[in-house]
Amino acid sequence: MYESFRKTPFYLNDQAIEWVSKTYSELTLEQKVGQLFNLMILNNSDEELSLVKLIQPGGITKFIVEELDSEVKIMNQLRDHSNLPLLVSGDLEGGGMSFSFGAQVPNQLGLAGLKDERAVEYCTQVIAQESKLLGFNWSFTPVIDINAKFRSAIVGTRSYGSDVDIIERMSRANITTFQNNGIAATAKHWPGEGFDDRDQHLVTTVNPLNMLEWEERYGRLYRSAIECNVMSIMSAHIALPEYVKSHDDNPEEWWRPASVSKLLNEKLLRGELGFNGLIVSDATTMAGVSGWAKREDVVAEIIENGCDMLLFCKDPVEDYAFMLKAVREGRVSEARLEQSVLRILAMKAALGLQNKPEEISVDKFNALLASDYADKISELNRRTVHLVKNRNDILPISLDHHKRVLIISTGLRHTFVAEPLPLSVASILRNEGFQVTEFHAGMALNVNDYDWVLYLSADESMLLKSHIYIDWMALQDGFVNATYRPWVDIPTVMVSFGHPYLLYDAPKAPVYINAYSPLLEVQQAVVDGLLGRLSFNTDAAIDPFCGLEQLRY
Repeated sequence: MYESFRKTPFYLNDQAIEWVSKTYSELTLEQKVGQLFNLMILNNSDEELSLVKLIQPGGITKFIVEELDSEVKIMNQLRDHSNLPLLVSGDLEGGGMSFSFGAQVPNQLGLAGLKDERAVEYCTQVIAQESKLLGFNWSFTPVIDINAKFRSAIVGTRSYGSDVDIIERMSRANITTFQNNGIAATAKHWPGEGFDDRDQHLVTTVNPLNMLEWEERYGRLYRSAIECNVMSIMSAHIALPEYVKSHDDNPEEWWRPASVSKLLNEKLLRGELGFNGLIVSDATTMAGVSGWAKREDVVAEIIENGCDMLLFCKDPVEDYAFMLKAVREGRVSEARLEQSVLRILAMKAALGLQNKPEEISVDKFNALLASDYADKISELNRRTVHLVKNRNDILPISLDHHKRVLIISTGLRHTFVAEPLPLSVASILRNEGFQVTEFHAGMALNVNDYDWVLYLSADESMLLKSHIYIDWMALQDGFVNATYRPWVDIPTVMVSFGHPYLLYDAPKAPVYINAYSPLLEVQQAVVDGLLGRLSFNTDAAIDPFCGLEQLRY
């Protein structure tokens, strides 16, 4: 197996292979089992630090939730608590996942609309520079799912759209740029999400394509990523029944999630596609796999059936005990344990983690912020704003004729924040001289008091949302208001700072804009566009009309 590490995607030399071999030979069984885990670090707590010290995981996934000083401190502590170098991963996707104290980078779908891989390279370079200085060495990007089902709340703005040509070009730019900067890239979500509008966080989703259709789309995309030397692939809780049917006549097995499928991980991905890198499961706390079998069985099957690393735990101590027991009982074979741990060590060696790590410091990050490393991000954010339709030439809005505006907004919605956060558009318009009224519960919806109405939604694609749509009852407060559409009486504009398919619920909205993310620069760009100071993008990487002619008019 060591000889395979000289090849794509790790390309290890003699010295690196010697480190892998020596390190593996010195690990106890308990330490080998620890390497199989990637633990979530969300709260920067003493408990999380203790778990790293106890389990000695192969990797951690770090969610940046605090100020720079605190994040630098915890990253250094995490390193100190691990005997072996840690793989430090994150969803380095841009958009709402941008670091609050760093550059605010467009998300994948916003960039895809520009149809310019140089923009992807630039933004990925910015993300990589910041991430390296925070101790990251593994990105769970690019998302190479296809935006086929517009109701999907988990693909949407996280993807590069629905055009396979665009997805391939953009994903290759993402992979190459991350890995040129010493950060392993991850193609996800194997074997391909987007043709099922459900969320694998909530249910095992299904890729329904026959294998000819799959090869033309996902096969092409994953083969391209492998050709581009992507170091890891994330095996998700997605079934590919048309492939499994040709190898297993048990109907129940047809719906087995890829994360626990030997056929999909070893036969298709490794055997037929030739992937030689690290396979990491998607988060094992998701219902898409946790609803498949008992926890003890799921933990064992993830490794035995082809994944090299288990992502996130329900209970880290218990999951570790389950895995150790499974190894001792042979439910995880010695061969699979060895293969997985060696691949984990090989990826660490490919990233140079066996060498003395660079210091993580506030000063280095502040020095980066003070440079011009992200000088083009503002321009790119402005370019992403997409005017889908402008019926009756309502735009541009004139302060002389449309001074009084009623804003009806969902606020900024985030899975991990209980209540919606306010957007900045209202204050930006006030500063422009507009008389702004913000609709709230209990307020009369009387458009005679206004010159125009502005609808705002900010709901990026994210876990646990199931579906994103316009909830007219909640938005306009009650049954009577829910059935009223102001555009029959007054100029009306609708803007989505996230999910790009809201026209499905508002087909006659005369002006509709997709801004893809709620970043402050994007909100300012939308206002500039409304006032005629910005030339909107008029192209898209998806069909904002959801395949329905009705939505165009």
